[in-house]
Amino acid sequence: MRKIIIIGASSGIGMRIATDFARLGWRVGIAARRVDRLKTVKDLYPANVEYAEIDVTAADAVERFLNLIETIDGMDILLYAAGCGWSNPELDLTDDLQTIGVNVTGMTRIVNAAYKYYRDTANVSRGRIAVITSIAGTKGIGPCAAYSASKRYQWTYLQALDQLAHQQHVNVGLTDIRPGFIDTALLKGRSDKLPMVMSIDYAAPRIERAILRGDRIATIDSRWAVVTGLWRLVPNCIWRHIGLDF
Repeated sequence: MRKIIIIGASSGIGMRIATDFARLGWRVGIAARRVDRLKTVKDLYPANVEYAEIDVTAADAVERFLNLIETIDGMDILLYAAGCGWSNPELDLTDDLQTIGVNVTGMTRIVNAAYKYYRDTANVSRGRIAVITSIAGTKGIGPCAAYSASKRYQWTYLQALDQLAHQQHVNVGLTDIRPGFIDTALLKGRSDKLPMVMSIDYAAPRIERAILRGDRIATIDSRWAVVTGLWRLVPNCIWRHIGLDF
């Protein structure tokens, strides 16, 4: 039985992917701060799911993560689906620091520990670390400065670990999942005001296929791949005049 651990599985895309893998017969370890939401997934698939309370911003997050790996007896795939961010044109420092805490410090804690797990374990089959980042890492977005910067950090960290794994001969692949807008609580009811919003039913299977195929980078979906490709061509002297609000 293959095993996946999903960090940030109490709602949205993380919860949906957890239930999909459990339904397919995988051994699934799920974690988040809201244990009550994790219990609902466990109740759906009691034989396949184990859960743990993990706050990725807490000092004991790595210890709890490693305990969850032990609980399900291994880990073939880690999916880091935890994330937060706001439109913050007023630059409220509390919001910015929370975004950095989850998207930068928290992700680093968990992905760092996962990499070392694969490095130090004589795994025959290739392990995989997947992170749900965002198309927001393409350019710095004024009203979402901390969010877009944190996503760019995630892109670069995964790229660096991919290079490091090759140099150190670690049997692990890295997958950077870059979605556009998905209709989850993160949008806070603004989905009708944003372009090309995807439903969870539409996005989740595409994310799952990218992980199972072992894609290095997957932009979800093709429309957003085109848009972000165009963004990259825009020089900063023009970009600064473009009004975007995520």
